[in-house]
Amino acid sequence: MATEFRWNAWNEEHATQHGCSIQEIESVVCRHLSQARHNGPEKWILQGRGQGDRVVQVVFLYDPDGTLFVIHAMPLSTRRRRRRR
Repeated sequence: MATEFRWNAWNEEHATQHGCSIQEIESVVCRHLSQARHNGPEKWILQGRGQGDRVVQVVFLYDPDGTLFVIHAMPLSTRRRRRRR
């Protein structure tokens, strides 16, 4: 089953403001969705390899219809990756 995403003007702008493309974000989520963990009552967070082998962190919500609504994405520095483990 393919993962479906819901994009609108707000989350497109917000999720890409740190230099991640929508294509990279979707790719990271699809490859690492099984590693997502709760980050609050409704939020999920995951980290995975993105473009150029960099580590990207993605925060998202599950919509009631089962689609994913990305609210944040950013590449992580080595120091931030260590802190999250």
